[in-house]
Amino acid sequence: MTKQKNPVAQEGKSQNVHLRHLQLSDYPELRDIMTQVYGKVKDPYWERMDIKRLLEIFPEGQLCIELEGKMVAVALAIIVDYKKYGDNHTYQQITGGETFSTHDALGDVLYGIDVFVHPEYRGLRLGRRLYDGRKELCENLNLKSILAGGRIPNYAKHANELTPRQYIIKVRNGEIKDPILNFQLSNDFHVKKVLKNYLPGDTQSKDFATLLEWNNIYFQENEALINVPRTYVRIGLVQWQMRPFADFDALVEQMEYFIDAFGDYQSDFILFPELFNAPLMAEFNQLGTHEAIRGLAKYTEPLREKFTEFAISYNVNIITGSMPETRGDHLYNVSYLCRRDGSWDSTSKIHITPGEASSWGMTGGDKVEVFDTDAGKIGILICYDVEFPELSRIYAEQGLHILFVPFLTDTQNGFNRVRYCAQARAIENECYVAIAGCVGNLPKVNNMDIQYAQSAIFTPSDFAFPTNAIKAEATPNTEMTVIGDVDLELLKELHEFGSVRNLKDRRNDLYQVKIKK
Repeated sequence: MTKQKNPVAQEGKSQNVHLRHLQLSDYPELRDIMTQVYGKVKDPYWERMDIKRLLEIFPEGQLCIELEGKMVAVALAIIVDYKKYGDNHTYQQITGGETFSTHDALGDVLYGIDVFVHPEYRGLRLGRRLYDGRKELCENLNLKSILAGGRIPNYAKHANELTPRQYIIKVRNGEIKDPILNFQLSNDFHVKKVLKNYLPGDTQSKDFATLLEWNNIYFQENEALINVPRTYVRIGLVQWQMRPFADFDALVEQMEYFIDAFGDYQSDFILFPELFNAPLMAEFNQLGTHEAIRGLAKYTEPLREKFTEFAISYNVNIITGSMPETRGDHLYNVSYLCRRDGSWDSTSKIHITPGEASSWGMTGGDKVEVFDTDAGKIGILICYDVEFPELSRIYAEQGLHILFVPFLTDTQNGFNRVRYCAQARAIENECYVAIAGCVGNLPKVNNMDIQYAQSAIFTPSDFAFPTNAIKAEATPNTEMTVIGDVDLELLKELHEFGSVRNLKDRRNDLYQVKIKK
């Protein structure tokens, strides 16, 4: 059998090797390399939209090598705030389910998410060039280290007689060859930890992986004197009384009353209920229900501006409950996160109830993402959405700490659906869940006759948390506030050392929940 020559030797001349940043126009060549590396499957490992997303959030971290004008090797990376994940993470967790929502430009670690070299150009040490480029990038960005999870594909051949630790030692001593681990060790990486189920289904590695680290000796740590990430977070809930208001200003005055009260207690978050602004719909009561709710929507932008103003002036992050919003011909049920730094984000109710569809003609949203705040990663699910466990599981994959659920229910049956599902979300996703609803009645507003609520803050169920998994709750059907402190560090401990570990013990080899958009 004749040994295959590499392209350089066949050309018989020096080659122009160029390390540069990846561009979106490179995707056709990148796709060809992936097909050669990962096999001729119908879909490539990285879709064009994945590469587009990486180039949008971190163009400096996406590297490639050209050989005589042809792209032959690629390295992809993100920056993460590593203390948020720790050493016992999975590939899905560190990449946000391959959405790269975990990328943090202010993070401290360059995390390698993929490296691949065209098979015809292996042996030219192109991988080493990519790694040298990463090291240079790490130094220039003053990051603490480079980390990556590494497969150990030859371990399956030795698993019956060697533990992963013994296998790694033998590879390090040159007694066993492992193509990936040998490469990493030769590039000055060390094995920081052995990971289990880092890439579920990796039979060659027997579901094990190495957590590899290269330390940047030039890293200069800047001591944080202010804006240090919070461990204890104070949550305030508004159990809002539905009642007529004379006008827009009167409703805003009541909003500010609650915000002022929570501001006095130095709350980090305030949660308002779903459609708390429905009293303003009385102005349009002579119209049909479709027209009335759209009339209410004209107040949404002014209310969001007021919430943003209050978030700044009272130094608190506000989840604005929800309000109707028109976009073109469509009507959405939208919640806003108004941060105390003046920025804001929004999310729309995904699942529309039969009543919302028939009475108001509402449309479901299509964005499922967590939001970064100065007091942890949060998610927002509006009422009915919390009854669909897939959404909060996707949030959990993105590093969720606190799930906020503004709701509006008219009967105890409806309320109990929201409450018990919210408690289940806290347990299965190892996070805190806060729910806030409206009480009372609006006899002169169509579809808003009666309301029932008992707002609460739910916790996971383990020794570090209340025995009933309830941090705080309101008196049913009474206008009031609820304030509770939650400890984000307890969630980290629960993830690793809980009596049961709902996130870690999932059978990702058997089932998965993934977002399609």
